[in-house]
Amino acid sequence: MSQRMVQQFMEMVQIDSESGDEARFMDYLLGKTAEVGGQSTLDDYGNLIARFEAVGCDGVEPILLSCHGDTVKPGVGIEPVIKDGVIRSRGDTILGADDKAGIAEVLEALRTAPVRPPIEFAVSRQEEVGLLGVKAMDFSRLTARRGFLMDNDTLDTIIIGGPTYFAIDVAVSGRSAHAGMEPEKGINAIQAAAKAIAALPLGRIDGETTANVGVISGGVIRNGVPDACTFLAECRSADHDKAVALSKQMASTLRREIEDAGATVEIEMDEMCRAVQIPEDAWSVRIAKQALATSGIEATAVFMTGFTDASIYNNRGIEMAVIGIGAQNEHSTDECIAVADMEKAVEMLVEIFRLVANRG
Repeated sequence: MSQRMVQQFMEMVQIDSESGDEARFMDYLLGKTAEVGGQSTLDDYGNLIARFEAVGCDGVEPILLSCHGDTVKPGVGIEPVIKDGVIRSRGDTILGADDKAGIAEVLEALRTAPVRPPIEFAVSRQEEVGLLGVKAMDFSRLTARRGFLMDNDTLDTIIIGGPTYFAIDVAVSGRSAHAGMEPEKGINAIQAAAKAIAALPLGRIDGETTANVGVISGGVIRNGVPDACTFLAECRSADHDKAVALSKQMASTLRREIEDAGATVEIEMDEMCRAVQIPEDAWSVRIAKQALATSGIEATAVFMTGFTDASIYNNRGIEMAVIGIGAQNEHSTDECIAVADMEKAVEMLVEIFRLVANRG
């Protein structure tokens, strides 16, 4: 099992699939899912949806397994290296275990499980840039009402929820002037932005709510009053109403402070996902815990302050717990994964299949 799965995983990560450039990898998956018995198609957005018939059981409802096919940057030209049972990149790119390890593990479980329920396998595009793929997914092609998202790093935690998240993009417009000769004729967009940012509630607002400004850009020369400045802010909360209220407060504060400084502002607000949490004793959580216990892993249900495709699935009425793939240091050039952890993930999936087939 290990050699075949590792070989396929290392093959996968060498197919570039940074967010927005996943087409070649999705075509590859069409072939690979068909090889293991799947009826595979791409929806209009390019998400893959594959169906696998039950093996060794009858009358069992299908479950959904899901991963994402895109990676963060730098993800072009990945060269995987395996040493002492751990797979890494050569050090100048990510590895792409997030989430190609999950895909490799699902395919290996489908190959090796002696019994399984009907499986629907969805692989989304552009997860890393705002869950765009799953938001555009053709849900009419899915019949499963519960399942598992393979997109957690550790095997000993099961993610059961995530926050409401607002992305706030701000563009400030002032008026340019020579900073030494006639600064009074200008309106400094950077100064207006700084004044507004300083007035925002940032950091940890309460135990379930945070806000941040993470990127700012403006100006072209040292001795010019800048007429433009942009910055990227966010807020999130486990309580949807708190996130909505905070986003409105931030927008109001930004507009007031920037206009008071004589500049104008455009604010774009995007609700990337909505807070949702499944119960700790939900069916998917219980099945995952039982499956992991067979490998000696005592898993804990946790709430994630980030977000995954499960936020969309759960809000669409498909109960999804997020289970581990074994990756470490995702989104960095230090990303790696132990072969032993990939094997444990496959064991977990095979046991999930058995439990569901036996109507666990």
